[in-house]
This record gives sequence, structure tokens and C-alpha cells, in this order.
Amino acid sequence: MLRSGAPRSVLRTINTNAALRATNNPFSKHFASQIWTASRRPQLAQATKALVATRTASNITEKVKSAMPDIDIKKEAQIAKDKLRVDPETVSTTSSTHPLMSEVATPEKEEDTDMMAGVKNDLRTIKETFSLDEVPRQAFYLGLAGLVPYVATSLSTVYCAWEINHVHATGTGLLMSDKTAELALHVLEPLQIGYGATIISFLGAIHWGLEWAGYGGTHGYPRYMIGVAGAALAWPTILLPVEYALISQFLLFNFLYYTDSRATKRGWAPAWYGVYRFVLTFVVGASIVISLIGRGQISHKISTLPSATDRIKALRSSQDDSFESEEEARRRYLKSDEDEEEEEEDDD
Repeated sequence: MLRSGAPRSVLRTINTNAALRATNNPFSKHFASQIWTASRRPQLAQATKALVATRTASNITEKVKSAMPDIDIKKEAQIAKDKLRVDPETVSTTSSTHPLMSEVATPEKEEDTDMMAGVKNDLRTIKETFSLDEVPRQAFYLGLAGLVPYVATSLSTVYCAWEINHVHATGTGLLMSDKTAELALHVLEPLQIGYGATIISFLGAIHWGLEWAGYGGTHGYPRYMIGVAGAALAWPTILLPVEYALISQFLLFNFLYYTDSRATKRGWAPAWYGVYRFVLTFVVGASIVISLIGRGQISHKISTLPSATDRIKALRSSQDDSFESEEEARRRYLKSDEDEEEEEEDDD
């Protein structure tokens, strides 16, 4: 077998080694053994690899055979004799399918898609953002009570405007005449404007209280100026005409809300104060807008109630008229004196 698989050079080497061993020279025998070992190394390595591979394969085969269960030949033969029952009613479009992670012939359950999931998520986010759970109950209830005058005056303004329009359209009012509705409207104007100026001043004064309490530290003039700005800008709106006063107070309420929200972020006010102020400002702003819309519907149908500026102008005009009348009377008096003196001179 070695002759058939080995090259000729190896055979020559083997023959040479045999010839050297045949001699009685010790050096020749040692040299021949070295040459024999060197020539046989590749064949020994290949034989070793083949032996290891054979043993590994036999071990794997034995492990696989030990892991496989014993086959019951009789039971398999009995099963082979049984015939399959024909049941066409169970055959369907899904009877031969095997959906992932489910049993054979079981259609995969389709999940119901909630079309309003996005809207519900947005509503949940809005609810969590504007949650008033952390607001103290006393402050929450009193804040809601403070909105009642604003809402009442706004709704009353709209109702009076509706009554005036109804009288002009049909000739009669529902509960009151147009003159009565106009009179009630003129009473509501100073109430709403005066109350708005008071609330704006009150909102500014809150920061004085926070500064005195040392909430979030002491900040001095920057926080005191917030309280001063509210009162300084609110009270002059009383002197403006109704529409301009309402618009100015609307802007002031939004300005104070912006200031309060920044103060909350800086830690100058409680964490719930920003959301609390937003809700109250939203209701007040909506009330002011409703009042402006109601007055806009009847601006050309009612007389304008004189404001403080109009009264000041009327007072100055009356003073000028009084001064002119006094001057005219003085001139007539002087002229009469001159006429009397001239008459006396003529008599003499």
C-alpha cells in the first residue's frame, strides 16, 4: 500500500536506508535511521489526522444514536394501517396555513385599530399639562369665585345688545325696552372696567407677598417692579373709552400671565401657579372678547356714555364758557359805568 501511494523519491530513500542498515558500520546505521525518520514524517502526520477524524466521527455517531429515541416498530406498523378520515367541512382558506407563533389552521387574530388613539393621546396630554390637582383647594375655589363678576358682566352685555337689536328688528323687546337695555349697558361698563383694574392690581401685589415671604429667595427690585407695574398700568384704563379700556386690560392680563409663568420657571412662585394663572386668564380673556363682540353689534345704535376724559373736556368747555360770560358781563358793566359818567358830564 505504501508503494502504490508514495512517490518514487520516497521509495528510493527507503531502499537506500535498507542498504545502509545492511552494513555493519555504526555510523551508517545511525545515518540510515535518521533518514528513515525524516522520510516517514509526512506519512505519519497524515495517518495521525485520519485516526483522530475517525475516532471523532465514531464518537459523534454514538452520541446521536444515544440521543435518538427507540423506534417502536410494531406501533409504527399499526399507525400505518389506520386510514385518514375525510372531513371536507374543516377545509378552508386557512386550514393549511401556519401563522407565526400560532397553531396550525388557526387564523391569526387581527388587532382592532383604534382610529381615535391619536386624539385620545393628545387629550390625555392636554389634561396632564393643565392639571389643577396640585392647586390648594381654597385658592382654587376663590379664584373661580373671582371669575363670576367678569362672566356675569360679559353675558349681561351680550344680552343687552341682543335686546337692543331685537327692538330695532321687531319693534319690541323680550324682557326690556331698548332704552332700559341701553341704560343697563351703561351701568355694566364701569363695573367691568373697574373690576378689571382691581384684579390686575391684585395680581401684581401677589409678587410683593412672595418677596416678603422669601419664596425662592429674595430678589428685591425685579420682583417688586412686577407688583408696581400691575397697578401703574391698570388704573389709567379707567379714563379710556369702554372699547379701548377693555382691549388695554386684555393685553395687561396676558402680560401678567407671561410674567407669572416666567416667575414660576425661575422658582419665584409655586410650581402650580403658572397653570393656575393660565386657566384664570383664559376665562377672563374670553369674557373680555365676548363683551367686545356684544358691543360691536350695537355700536351704531346706542349713545356713548361719557368717559372721564369726556367729562374733563366738558368741564373745561363749561369753564371756558363761564369765563367768556363773566368777561362779557364785566364788559357790559364797565360800559354802563362809562355811559353814566358821560351822561353826568353832559348834564354839567
